[in-house]
Amino acid sequence: MSDHGATMAEIRARLTAEFAPSELEVIDDGHLHIGHAAEGKGHYRVRIVSAAFAGVAPVKRHRMVYAALADLMDHGVHALSIDAK
Repeated sequence: MSDHGATMAEIRARLTAEFAPSELEVIDDGHLHIGHAAEGKGHYRVRIVSAAFAGVAPVKRHRMVYAALADLMDHGVHALSIDAK
């Protein structure tokens, strides 16, 4: 498994354990950043739907996702786009 594949699997595992999502999609967007200073570092997009987000403001949902992935943000993840519902 590539580094990006392992990182995607870790993102998926952590979000599943933390939020028990009814829907979860983790997408590698690295190809969109070819030629950028951070080329080769992980650029990911997450779409997650979970009852854990019910009644929670969008900014707090993002903070919850970032908290679940905190140490990955310095090791494997350079950029993360989040759609949490």
